[in-house]
Amino acid sequence: MSAKTNAWVALLLLTALNFLNYIDRNVLFAVQPLIQKEFTLSDKQVGFLTSAFFVCYMIAAPLIVPLADRFPRRWIMAAGAFVWSLATLLSAVTHNYDELLLRHVIVGIGEATFVAISPAFLSDLFPETVRGRVMGLFYLATPVGSALGYLVGGYLGSRYGWRAPFLISALPGLLLAFGVLALREPVRGASDHMADSFERGSVRGLFRNRAFWTISLGAAMMTFAIGGLQVWMPTFLYRIRHVPLEHANISFGGMTVIAGTVATLLGGWLGDRLLRRTPTAYQLISAIGMTLSIPAIIAAIYLTGPAMYPAIFLGEFCLLLNTAPLNAALVNSVSARIRATALAVNIFTIHLLGDAFSPTLIGYISDKSNLQIGLMAMIGAVALSAAVLFYGMRFAPKLKIEQLATSN
Repeated sequence: MSAKTNAWVALLLLTALNFLNYIDRNVLFAVQPLIQKEFTLSDKQVGFLTSAFFVCYMIAAPLIVPLADRFPRRWIMAAGAFVWSLATLLSAVTHNYDELLLRHVIVGIGEATFVAISPAFLSDLFPETVRGRVMGLFYLATPVGSALGYLVGGYLGSRYGWRAPFLISALPGLLLAFGVLALREPVRGASDHMADSFERGSVRGLFRNRAFWTISLGAAMMTFAIGGLQVWMPTFLYRIRHVPLEHANISFGGMTVIAGTVATLLGGWLGDRLLRRTPTAYQLISAIGMTLSIPAIIAAIYLTGPAMYPAIFLGEFCLLLNTAPLNAALVNSVSARIRATALAVNIFTIHLLGDAFSPTLIGYISDKSNLQIGLMAMIGAVALSAAVLFYGMRFAPKLKIEQLATSN
């Protein structure tokens, strides 16, 4: 298999596995009312399931992933896929809240191992100037896989009980994990053209890397908002807007597929095109998307009737527009020597400050008032994200014009 073929096979294989990752992660949100009814849970308790998942996810990443800067990454990615796929099977024997919580903890550890290493692996297969499009394809799994979680969860959950949809990604995940083992390991840094430095190439220097930290902090606030939207929007439509649960999941899932697919691919393409003119391209696209999402999210929360659906669509579209350029900016902010470690630190940061606590916080506010007021917590996070990303444009690493010509 040629190097080019290996690169594209790796991208397709890892993207497919990422789809299953997000399907498994979002099935819970589609069946939350069913779980709450069976186990008699408050909003705070059901929100804590996602918070516990992300706490374990963000702690596992910096503990396990640094091994990927020293050892073959395909083995570590495959191990993570095996762990989360096998843990998914535990849903069949989950009969109380504590067992469901344990299942989420194990899945979080497995997914952290895969998600933190995959972008670094792909960055060694594709140069900087096409990474917006590469990350666009890889992270297409975020909206589409998430949407499939709502659609599959809503359909199977209402017909066969909430446990059934959790099981659909287990076997495909195990098979794809074997496929990852067959990939050829790329040479670290083989596709990099930017100059190395203390800030970009050492763990100690990472803490002085302003490009990395503004990207990570901006992504953390974005993650806070997306986490709240994904966890609570179907429940919001069901409880506050009185939309039948299955219809709420189908509507939100369908909008997520369309908005997420177009926004993720468009954001990556725009970022790569604009990078030819300015090194701040990725941060600029992301900051604009976050800014435009603010009025759309407010409208989504307060509009009623048919008008609320276009508002939800636009809110998701603007939020997800930054997915590919923000991740491309992230992998470009560090050199290959510490990229996996930097991604692990990023995962810890964005989930610690983002969706590790936003579902629980929104659930807590909902218990004290109502879910509509709880969802308003997203607005402040989005505004802060936009401000940090606009500020971080000044720290974007520069790629020389001749390098742009040779790497396209």
